[in-house]
Amino acid sequence: MKDRFDVVVGIPSYNESQTIGYVTKMVGEGLARYFPDARSVIINCDNNSMDGTKDAFLSAEVPEKIRKKYISTPEGIKGKGNNFYNLFQFCRDAEAKVTIVVDADLRSITPEWIKYLGHPIKAGEDFVAPFYSRHQFDATITNHLCYPLIFSLARFDVRQPIGGDFAFSPRLCSYWLDQEWTDMTRQYGIDIFMSLNAVFGGFNICESGLGNKIHNASSPKLGKMFEEVVYTLFSTLLRYRHMWLETPLLEDSPDIYRPEHTTNRYGLEKVMEPQALSIDIIGLKKQCRDEYETYKHLIKQYLNPYTYNRIRYMFMIDNYDLDTMIWTQIVYRLLFLFDGAEEETKQEIIDALKPLYFARSITFDYKTFRYSVNFAGKEIKNQSRAFLSQKPYLMGLYLTKSHIFRP
Repeated sequence: MKDRFDVVVGIPSYNESQTIGYVTKMVGEGLARYFPDARSVIINCDNNSMDGTKDAFLSAEVPEKIRKKYISTPEGIKGKGNNFYNLFQFCRDAEAKVTIVVDADLRSITPEWIKYLGHPIKAGEDFVAPFYSRHQFDATITNHLCYPLIFSLARFDVRQPIGGDFAFSPRLCSYWLDQEWTDMTRQYGIDIFMSLNAVFGGFNICESGLGNKIHNASSPKLGKMFEEVVYTLFSTLLRYRHMWLETPLLEDSPDIYRPEHTTNRYGLEKVMEPQALSIDIIGLKKQCRDEYETYKHLIKQYLNPYTYNRIRYMFMIDNYDLDTMIWTQIVYRLLFLFDGAEEETKQEIIDALKPLYFARSITFDYKTFRYSVNFAGKEIKNQSRAFLSQKPYLMGLYLTKSHIFRP
């Protein structure tokens, strides 16, 4: 007979031996303090780490009543999404009432995070997304792609849709397991897969203030992470396209730049100072130029001539000024072309987006590096409003497809 648990806390990991012990300790204290009467277990969902992650997790001190369990993918099988799949199956079998997930590299986690993430599920919410202060140079895929697309197409204001720290109900867990899992979902695409399916699936969604997030932050980067997140983002948005294509355009009113759905807010209300983060702007520019030289033929192929010439001139003079409105139209055009494309074409579209994403990040960094965190956050929100204001451009592209819009 399988064990049953009321509360499950999952910690996905791959080679996180330096930090997972502290995270586990904080989780254990939070469970004992804020779920004192619950049957609780902490699950380390690992990718067969070779750096001692398992030992660091199992040796971490937690209150005696809190169980710990280590689960790993088979040797050679990696991917954050595979870790989550194992966690979801465990939670369904254990009939968990509340499941919380926290990153293994956190250094700012406190026992209160367990309360802020877990208690809203007890109150009837299905999905708790994190709300914390992050430096504007951090979470660039969130800032420039995931957040504005959810804001504009789903009309939902979820600030950190791929933040990594969540909580969810058993019915949402079962819903995720019943969806199609692609190879990208089983990797870094998992977070946006979870958020988008929660949003479009009609579940109760809220945010919870966690203060600030201090972790192993990174500046804009490409490689597999970018490809997996963007592929899953575009694919999932397009799977639900009937929901955002059939929504009538808003009239020009004061509400046009507001999301249709707002979320309840739990946890901390105060925005703290974010984690200090510096970037190598010269290194980023070099990477951006290198990516452009590699994929400029695809940029020319998939963008319209006017936009391509703007991009080409920008790289010729080495002055990065990819403004918000051009950026929104680039993203929408590539999303439109992604729809129904062959797999080879989809990869080319993502490759074409890479240097443009870098250029947009650098442009934003130039503009906001002197800003306070609050004002930088307002600029990110303004970018999302720009995506919403440009939704007619995307819908205009679809007007050419008679099987979507008919007279």
